[in-house]
Amino acid sequence: MEKIETIRTTYTGQLRTEAIHVQSGNKLITDAPTDNHGKGETFSPTDLLATSLASCIFTIMGIKAEDNGFSIDGATAKSWKIMSENPRRVAEVKIEFDFTTCVLTDKNKNILRALVKVSPVPLSLHDETKQSVTIKF
Repeated sequence: MEKIETIRTTYTGQLRTEAIHVQSGNKLITDAPTDNHGKGETFSPTDLLATSLASCIFTIMGIKAEDNGFSIDGATAKSWKIMSENPRRVAEVKIEFDFTTCVLTDKNKNILRALVKVSPVPLSLHDETKQSVTIKF
């Protein structure tokens, strides 16, 4: 199987990187956070981990919503990352999904609840990385 490049990342100096999504050409900049020698002017790599978790869960929820004939358009999620030291790593990601703007049946809600831990990013995180997810309907 041929490996197709997905992302090309360049270290641009001063604890900043620029990543290009090869297929689309979209760019993403990261900075080290202010608590780790950085400027904190944009997402840090660990911010992107928390973002990836919420976005991945939302994507799978969106697919299942479409497959089942309902919409989650307008739903939001708030995310928090909790860092630990020794080693410095993301110890926990907290996500609060808010579907209060969506019209959902009890069946729809149960479908969404079942998807929190089964999408690719939640399944890819280390077992020691706590994933605390709540859903507001």
